[in-house]
Amino acid sequence: MITSTQQPGFRLPNLPTVIAIAVVAYAASNVVHEALGHGGACLALGGRPLVLSSVHFDCGDNAMGTLARRGVAAAGTIANFIAGALALFAFKMTNPREKPHTAYFLWLFTTLNLLTGAGYFVFSGVGDIGDWADVAASMSPVLWRPAMAIFGGALYFLLARQSALWLGSLVGSDERRRTRARALTVPAYIAGGVLFCVAGFFNPVGPILIAISAAAASFGGASGLLWLTQFLRSSRPAAEPVGLDRSHVWIVAGCVVSLIFVGILGPGVHF
Repeated sequence: MITSTQQPGFRLPNLPTVIAIAVVAYAASNVVHEALGHGGACLALGGRPLVLSSVHFDCGDNAMGTLARRGVAAAGTIANFIAGALALFAFKMTNPREKPHTAYFLWLFTTLNLLTGAGYFVFSGVGDIGDWADVAASMSPVLWRPAMAIFGGALYFLLARQSALWLGSLVGSDERRRTRARALTVPAYIAGGVLFCVAGFFNPVGPILIAISAAAASFGGASGLLWLTQFLRSSRPAAEPVGLDRSHVWIVAGCVVSLIFVGILGPGVHF
C-alpha cells in the first residue's frame, strides 16, 4: 500500500501485488480458452489433442465432421463466457473489505474472460481470421463479417462499461476513484500483455502466431482495461475504497504461474 503524505488517507494499491494478481488472472483466462474450451471440445467431439500452448490448441480432427470442427473453434469463446459468468457470481459473493485481493482477482478474471469473448467476434469479423472465421467459413463474408464485427464491438463496449460498475465496489466513489482504478487496470494490462508475448516468443510456430494470437489476445482483447475507468460513477451513499496491501502469497503465486506459463505453455505441450 502506498499512502501519499500530501493527501492523507489517499491509498494506492501495492504495484507488485497488482502485477502478480494480473499475471495469474491472464494465465488462467488463457487456459480457460485454449485448454478447457478448445481442448475440452476436441475431446468431447471425437478429436485427438495434439498440442496445447499459450497461443493455440491443435486438435487432430481427421475423424471429425465439419460441425464438430466448428464446435471446437467456437468452444474457446464459449468457455470464456462461462468462466466469466461463474467468476462474476463468485465476485458478487465476496466481501471486498474482508478479502480485497480475492475480490480484485475475481473482478479482473471476470473482465478478461468477458472482454476476450467479445473481442474474438470483432477480431474475426474485421480480419477474417481466428476462431469465428473458422465457425463461419461456409457463410458469405459479405454478410457475416460486418454483422459479427458490429455485434462484437457493441457487446465489448457494453461489457467494459458494466465492468467499470463492478470495479466501483473496489475503488470507492470519491473524486480519486479513477486514479485508484487506473492503478488496478493499467499495470494489469501491461503485465498481462508482456506475459502473453514473452510466452509466445518461445512458440516454435513462429513470430506470425505471436502477432496474431499473443499480442491480439492480450493487448488487443483486453484493451478495454485502458478506457473502462471512464465509466466509473460516484454513488450515494459514498462507497469506501478497499486497501490492496502487499501480499507475498500472491507475489509468489504470480512468479510460479509466470514460470509455468512461459516455460511450459510457451513452447507448448505435445500429446
